[in-house]
Amino acid sequence: MSLPDAADAESPLKAEELSVLRDQYQKEGEYAGVQTKFNYAWGLIKSSTRNEQQEGVRLLTDIYRSFPERRRECLYYLALGNYKLGSYAEARKYNDLLLDHEPQNLQAASLRDLIDDKVARDGMIGAALVGGLAIAAGVATTMFVRGSRRN
Repeated sequence: MSLPDAADAESPLKAEELSVLRDQYQKEGEYAGVQTKFNYAWGLIKSSTRNEQQEGVRLLTDIYRSFPERRRECLYYLALGNYKLGSYAEARKYNDLLLDHEPQNLQAASLRDLIDDKVARDGMIGAALVGGLAIAAGVATTMFVRGSRRN
């Protein structure tokens, strides 16, 4: 059996599937078991809705902090959730922790590549924007100085 790569893990559950997980979590209420909570958080992380992804990260963070024996299984989805939310430093932190324990984990390696690509792409876009702003500021300053000389 092969593990899904990071791109597969990003595909959202069907609304009905997430509804089943939500209903179970709400039915158990404040006494929700850790597995129920994890399953619901997993479904939320896979969502394409930012608020649901944030709630999934919040639930997984709670599991990660409260149940040390469940940390390993939370790491990948905390990394994925933070990646989807654009929190690349957090995503990298959790993913690196997983890779430290499981260097051959193909899901984590795939996600590491996605994180690195996104950071590099965003860095290039940021550099282009800063460069464009610097050029625009230079042109505006030149036009202002030339306009001042004419008066």
